[in-house]
Amino acid sequence: MPVRFTKRQKANESLKVSEPQPVEQAVASLKKFKAPKFDQTVNVCMHLNLDTKQADQALRGAVSLPKGIGKTKRVVAFCPSDVAKKAMEAGAIKAGGEELVAEIEKGFMDFDVAVASPDMMRVVSKLGKVLGPKGLMPSPKAGTVTTNIPEAVKEYSAGKVEYRADAGGNIHAIIGKMSFPAENLAANLAYFITSIEKARPSTVKGQYIKKITISGSMSPGVPVQYVQVEAEK
Repeated sequence: MPVRFTKRQKANESLKVSEPQPVEQAVASLKKFKAPKFDQTVNVCMHLNLDTKQADQALRGAVSLPKGIGKTKRVVAFCPSDVAKKAMEAGAIKAGGEELVAEIEKGFMDFDVAVASPDMMRVVSKLGKVLGPKGLMPSPKAGTVTTNIPEAVKEYSAGKVEYRADAGGNIHAIIGKMSFPAENLAANLAYFITSIEKARPSTVKGQYIKKITISGSMSPGVPVQYVQVEAEK
């Protein structure tokens, strides 16, 4: 069956970029693509020199981008009753201990992120088979197991970005919306790249960051030139 190309796809073919570009130029090139009617999410994909079969190279973490990502997340907090009120004030849609576990066991799954205090993991572990496959199980590596529940709720509600290397050593993350000013997208991209640089496992030898590409939800990818990027403070 022949492939059908829309007018937008045809227009974007002539704007494709083959050579890696500096951060600001890559963002500018991305924003030139003819867009669909909705505000596209902008993603970054980084191909890293990782062997994820080694525990210390199974890279995972979270980062709060300086310009946000243009969306909020629904957060639940597993915490003692004396912290639950503060968690709710910080933006959690639900907070509690065993009663929240019971609610999830009964089918409640209308949330995007789950955070937990260390002392609650004994209770939360019951949900491993439910939350694990969906990537929602609280984890110290992802920053979702913390002693400062209100702060974690606030950050994740505002759109704190989680990342995790796949089997091929690739990391995908949202860095904003296409409607963002170019300088905001560039600041977020630079900050994310720098965060991944700092997370480099000590056992990685040779070139660590092999390739970086940014793209919209429905746009071609733009290769980004990798240099030591100075992140926004």
